[in-house]
Amino acid sequence: MEYFLAQAGVAVFAVSGVLSAARQRLDIFSIVVVGLLTAIGGGTLRDVILNVPVFWLLDLTAFWVALGASFATFMGIRFILKLPLRLLSYLDAMGVALFAVQAIDKTLLFGYPAAVAVVMGLITSIAGGIIRDVVTHRPTLLLSRELYATPIVLGGILYVVMLHLMPSPVCRFVAMGVIFGIRAIAIRWQLFLPLRLTLKIDLSKDNP
Repeated sequence: MEYFLAQAGVAVFAVSGVLSAARQRLDIFSIVVVGLLTAIGGGTLRDVILNVPVFWLLDLTAFWVALGASFATFMGIRFILKLPLRLLSYLDAMGVALFAVQAIDKTLLFGYPAAVAVVMGLITSIAGGIIRDVVTHRPTLLLSRELYATPIVLGGILYVVMLHLMPSPVCRFVAMGVIFGIRAIAIRWQLFLPLRLTLKIDLSKDNP
């Protein structure tokens, strides 16, 4: 199950990377590279932090899935771009949910505490999207008031708690549903964190 979740997350993130890059009028090679970076960037960072072999170097399936998804999206981009603009956000939400649960599973498998697993789920989920946004000059969702990291953390905590209460396959789908559901609701109805939970300091003013 973990293996297929990983490949599904790779494919979804590759598609979101290509859709984002396509709006910058890049050539096919640049667009495919963005798709690859988006798809495997988060998992690569996770494995480096955990000091374990990088997943796609051990099994090139993830690389080929990312490459194939990126190329297929490029070939069908004229049709895809006719779809609603929110598609990119929903795809990102789906990829985030898949990657978060898969990363938590892998971290727990290597014997790390539940808290570390939740953090790794967050890092794995957002790193690829951050790389995509930086490369394509889009405002990164992490630095906005949107409910982006919050659903991942909530879903991750719920997942590690549920693992002690019921079979893991059920836990996975519930956790993914919570992460995607909260994110999708926030996208659909433009929900944000309350202002009192944000911080902005004006450094242009001299301190007395």
